[in-house]
Amino acid sequence: MKSVFMILMFSAAVIAQKAPITIFLAGDSTCANKSADKRPETGWGEMLQQYFDPAKVKVDNRAMNGRSTKTFISEGRWQKIIDDLKKGDYVFVQFGHNDESKDKGERYTPPDAFRANLIRFVNDVKGKNAHIVLLTPVMRRKFDKNGNFVDQHPAEYPEAFREVAKEQEVPLIDMHKKSEAVIVKYGVEGSRALFLQLKPGENPNYPNGVEDNTHFRPAGAEEMAKLVVDGIREDKLKLSKYLKK
Repeated sequence: MKSVFMILMFSAAVIAQKAPITIFLAGDSTCANKSADKRPETGWGEMLQQYFDPAKVKVDNRAMNGRSTKTFISEGRWQKIIDDLKKGDYVFVQFGHNDESKDKGERYTPPDAFRANLIRFVNDVKGKNAHIVLLTPVMRRKFDKNGNFVDQHPAEYPEAFREVAKEQEVPLIDMHKKSEAVIVKYGVEGSRALFLQLKPGENPNYPNGVEDNTHFRPAGAEEMAKLVVDGIREDKLKLSKYLKK
């Protein structure tokens, strides 16, 4: 009987070792998976799996359009991640776009509450012996009449990420700064190709055209995913050893 028990325990250990690490993505529409009727809109989270061997690392994108830290919690989406989290997994958290929307009360999260939510996220993930990585919000595309880039995020939100990451001693990927550098590099006109910008008649999903400076098309989502991968390497996360060369 004892030998059978030992075999079962050994088998369970082998299975556990072979199970891939899961990276859960918690965030908003800039990261989320998109439906066919919204294409070519693409969230950067959709582009992340290609950088990992799926047998070793699985990306589980739980980001959702229109969500803030407040609604992600109130709708039970955060708790579902925590329930599914196993030891050694990762949770990448990126919010801010909707938290800062004062005109949308159901989403709006004042800076102090936003900071408290981030601390809760950190503690919940640590409580499951898993790893959290904080990501500041990606930039929207805006230039002034002189071609200078304009940051549209209230400073309190990206700064809350930086402060919490430092205080709680968890990794930070500063997508706020990194995405600004990419948009500036592409320039006023070139950066349009990164965002959901279409002329009338160019795509049946947008017959009247669209000029969206927040959400990405595939090229932009790809650039943002590359920044995440760069951050994984720069922070020397254990995940970096599973990145494809």
